[in-house]
Amino acid sequence: MQSWSHKSLLLASVLGGLALVAQPAAGQAPPGFSPIDQTKVKESKQDATLKPHATPPTVTAADKLPIDKIKLPAGFKAEVWSSGHPGARTMVEGPKGTIFMGTRQLGRVYAITNKDGKREVKTLLQGLTQPNGLAVKDGALYVLAINKVFRFDNIEDNLDKPGTGVELTDKFNLPDTIHHNWKYADFGPDGKLYIQVGANCNICEINNGVHGQIRRYNADGSGMEIVARGVRNTVGFDWHPVTKELWFTDNGRDWAGNAGPEDELNVIGKGKEGAFFGFPYCHANGIADPDVKIPNPCAGVTLPAALTGPHSAGLGIKFYTGNMFPKSYQNVAFIARRGSWNREQKFGYDVVVARTSGGKAKIEPFMTGLLDEKGNAFHGRPTYVHQMKDGSLLVSDEQNGAIYRITYQGKTASR
Repeated sequence: MQSWSHKSLLLASVLGGLALVAQPAAGQAPPGFSPIDQTKVKESKQDATLKPHATPPTVTAADKLPIDKIKLPAGFKAEVWSSGHPGARTMVEGPKGTIFMGTRQLGRVYAITNKDGKREVKTLLQGLTQPNGLAVKDGALYVLAINKVFRFDNIEDNLDKPGTGVELTDKFNLPDTIHHNWKYADFGPDGKLYIQVGANCNICEINNGVHGQIRRYNADGSGMEIVARGVRNTVGFDWHPVTKELWFTDNGRDWAGNAGPEDELNVIGKGKEGAFFGFPYCHANGIADPDVKIPNPCAGVTLPAALTGPHSAGLGIKFYTGNMFPKSYQNVAFIARRGSWNREQKFGYDVVVARTSGGKAKIEPFMTGLLDEKGNAFHGRPTYVHQMKDGSLLVSDEQNGAIYRITYQGKTASR
């Protein structure tokens, strides 16, 4: 349960959301930040000249991809599965095996077909605003941009002429603010469509009825419910195959130091729908925000199941249910960490596993090698993971416009 102080704050933020939007933060944040941002960059323990690492909308030639740098546990192998799709991010699979891929910067949605072992990349849609959110149900592809929602029925029969689809924007009524609002969406075990709505700032008072949450809807956009609040920026979630609990990554705030607050892996426990996860007052395992201050900021907050590292940018998460990998990976979550920008010593740029038990998780390395720690440089940016029907794992690399396929070739007797 939330404390009464948090309930009061949430109610006040819902009633006063428009007033909050109208109040700039007295010039404490650098250009490009939301006008309601309360970031105090000059008081941060970081280099004030830090800038996001560019991910240019280009592709790396197939023979130049950093596949030789990827390191995996014994018995696993990585290979290039496809390339030539810049901005590679979210991946979902149609019933006939088409991989649909969303992007953020480029405004494109790709369709990748696999025929006779060869992949063909089509630009299915373009001109959308950050169409990162994709979901598939009953042969239809749902595409979510910032505040636009479209459904493309029988999409795999219409890859060359997808048309304009069925627009559901008015039904879902998503906010049009861009800051941290590129979407992630997926259908849950209950048949509902779950959608993230991120915070409209780095750090600020938010309208908890609009931003910083995970919602669920009926497939037609009706019946909206909020299942998690106080969530700064999750663009990845999945359900545990056994418990059916919803687990989600959450990117922590910037400009509060090189050490974090660390990013989070959270879980909505049974009967805990609507729980409050702390943003903007409380971060990580109970760190009070230095800029947005209230009494007892962590009272009533659901703390993380695990921390995923300082500015690691955990994005896609998928629980493994296939038969190719050893049994020790069954029902284990794979998390793609895109890697830091708001940290002087870079961190992440890998895929880790989360072994969950009793609402907690242990984070372990899995796919490494794309970060050169000595040179403080990176060779790729893993963003999402997808389990194929044969049990192999796909990993998208936004930096290189590629997808890597991970297989297990060790002894089957130990499975």
